[in-house]
Amino acid sequence: MKFSKKVLLKLKNKNKKLKPDKYKILKRDRLRGIIKGNIERPRLSVFRSNENIYAQIIDDTKSKTLISCSTLERLIKLNNKNGKDCKASKMMGQKLAQRSLKRDITKIIFDRGPFLYHGRIKALAEGAREGGLSF
Repeated sequence: MKFSKKVLLKLKNKNKKLKPDKYKILKRDRLRGIIKGNIERPRLSVFRSNENIYAQIIDDTKSKTLISCSTLERLIKLNNKNGKDCKASKMMGQKLAQRSLKRDITKIIFDRGPFLYHGRIKALAEGAREGGLSF
């Protein structure tokens, strides 16, 4: 059953029970209205699953992914036992920063999506900052 944004917001305001994925969609759309990437400052989008973490640098004007990275990559997998910990996320942030500096991208907009700025998301952001990116 699909709801429009207006209906979802009304249900949320009436304290009706919605499925967690509906709240996730509402939260993501609320953030997407504010955060837009362009050529000068592309958007760093982060997705966190239970097992791994994925990040992309996106140019929203062309709707193109410029750079991507995840904890499934060989170099990160060899140095870490699994992709679930903050150490792997920090290492991935540094790798992403290294790749973006090769393409002359130094300033980005950080898009954490529906996830809190805590734990693995925070470690990825700190790793990207240490690598030379500025948000």
